[in-house]
Amino acid sequence: MSSRRSGIVDVHSHLFRQCCDFDDAFKAESARAHDGEVDLTVRWADYAASSPANTRTIVVGGKARRSGLWVEDKAVAEYVAAQPDRLIGYLSIDPTQVGWQDELRFGHQELGLRGIKLMPMYAGFDPGDPQYDPLFAYAEANGLPILVHTGTTFVSAAPIAYAQPRLLDPVAIRHPELRMVLAHLGHPFEGECIAVIRKHPHLYADVSALHYRPFQLWHSLRLAQDYGVLHKLLFGSDYPFTTVDASVAGLRAVAAVPGIPGLPPLDQDAVEELIFRDALPLLGLS
Repeated sequence: MSSRRSGIVDVHSHLFRQCCDFDDAFKAESARAHDGEVDLTVRWADYAASSPANTRTIVVGGKARRSGLWVEDKAVAEYVAAQPDRLIGYLSIDPTQVGWQDELRFGHQELGLRGIKLMPMYAGFDPGDPQYDPLFAYAEANGLPILVHTGTTFVSAAPIAYAQPRLLDPVAIRHPELRMVLAHLGHPFEGECIAVIRKHPHLYADVSALHYRPFQLWHSLRLAQDYGVLHKLLFGSDYPFTTVDASVAGLRAVAAVPGIPGLPPLDQDAVEELIFRDALPLLGLS
């Protein structure tokens, strides 16, 4: 087992305020998916209590009118400003809405947020469509990494067609210096996600919110191992849907599985390296 024990970098956590960031439909569908209504309000003390003391964390809000989700960038900026040594804030954009260009410049230039969160499936747009190139060109020119939601959701109005990792392939081809993280390893399109991140030097995937399905997580990590891209997987929690501590425990439990007879198991040292990978230099956020 690797002896490396540098601090964890959580590349995928949320800021939600139960009071005002969701509409009633989003709350109802969240309750349906989670077997009852849950309080998604994020409080720093709760996050800190469920993660190692030296964890550094990227915090995102989210904007998607189609799905009834809208977290103001100012709220994210205020939240991370209270813990500047621990937290890095991203702005969010819904490019289907009028005025997104102004919000992009304001979040970056006025609020000082250091990356962008995009939710193509939730907002209902194809990120590979060239009409959105001005957004990606701005991010590339200004060194803003992008966290892109890929994979499934509980929101029925969100088209899964826009959650496929392959849609980011043409973006990476047109913007080769743009750093992007494909969230949730594209679940349930993990194989497609692995194929996409293998192609492009600055594309990564996070493993947030995957430990709920341990067999699929084991299979996906083995596939990443076979493709030689375990080094391109980043740790993320998806807090408040789960925690850093629970995510680490889930990854270690999967790494300890002996595997399928006749095939080698997961490389446990490589999984430990994933947990403790310093993603910030990879994303230009050192």
